[in-house]
Amino acid sequence: MFGLALKSNGTVVAWGYPTTGATKVPGKLSAVAIDAGGGSGLALQGDGTVVAWGTVNCGKAMPAGLSGIKAISAGDKFSLALKNDGTVVAWGCISEGLTPPAGLPGLVAISGGGEHALAMTAVP
Repeated sequence: MFGLALKSNGTVVAWGYPTTGATKVPGKLSAVAIDAGGGSGLALQGDGTVVAWGTVNCGKAMPAGLSGIKAISAGDKFSLALKNDGTVVAWGCISEGLTPPAGLPGLVAISGGGEHALAMTAVP
């Protein structure tokens, strides 16, 4: 159990139960968005990169070199990143059904939950 706050200068403040590492926010963030879930925190930086910290679920850490991201979402034991091209990158405990299927046109938003993920397409 922990919480995150995004300050106007792009830094992140964390508080709560420290055993997962989620309250140990990496330094030098320039975040424009944050999300938290299942013992891990995510920060989307202004340059389209993502910083993740805390629990590495199922031994699957965030992919190296992840960039070109426009949105992030942390589920219970997994994380999602929406790329500028409308595709989704997922990591953590990814079971069937948590990654949006290939071929969904123009994804514009994502959301990860306890054991579900949502994706929204552009309105025609």
